[in-house]
Amino acid sequence: MAADRGESQSESEPEPPSEFESQREWASSPTGRSALILAGGYSRRFGDADKVVAELAGTPMIRRVVDRLTPVVETVVINCRAKQQPAIREALADSGDPTFAVDPVPDCGPMAGILTGLRATHTDVAAVVACDMPFVDPDFVSSLFAQLSNADGTAEPEAIVPQLESRHLQPTQAVYRTQPMIDACERALSRGDSRVQDALAELEYTVLDESEVRERTVLESFANVNTRAELEAATECL
Repeated sequence: MAADRGESQSESEPEPPSEFESQREWASSPTGRSALILAGGYSRRFGDADKVVAELAGTPMIRRVVDRLTPVVETVVINCRAKQQPAIREALADSGDPTFAVDPVPDCGPMAGILTGLRATHTDVAAVVACDMPFVDPDFVSSLFAQLSNADGTAEPEAIVPQLESRHLQPTQAVYRTQPMIDACERALSRGDSRVQDALAELEYTVLDESEVRERTVLESFANVNTRAELEAATECL
């Protein structure tokens, strides 16, 4: 049976088109760990600029996320829109060679982005992290990978998902077994569901509650940047 899944977020997301239903790419023998960074949104609350490449204390925000996650994974995948690629490539210059997983249809919500990105990972497990979480803690993410790999019991969890008391589940700073999450996203999208929690409902997953999170990292590692005011606040934390 799945662990207690907590409350679902109430914010709705746009329904994805049928183009997502049949696309699948998967390596025959995936191994290792990947980081999937979700960057395909339109940053509507950030103004005219794309927050993905907005500079935080002189460093593009996505560069901060990539630099933090690279030491604990074998590959990095960036999910984004086609028009974002040049700016993101420039922001990530000299930071390795990430894979780009471009949305076939832009801005269909985080679950569609997760599906597109996971299809490009070719690893057994993947961390999914939003591009606007510049303080993500690599040691914490590594601990989630370890927990997923070393789970006790007859049924191994298919995901480890933190849950904060004030912000509900955190599916965009969580780790997943790749193929089960791909399958769950495909089933949810085929039903017309669009929230990440709709895919989670298909999985056997473990919730890491806030008390356990606090034992491994600081809550500031979950801070995200959606507005220019939040960018200024994040700069003051550096």
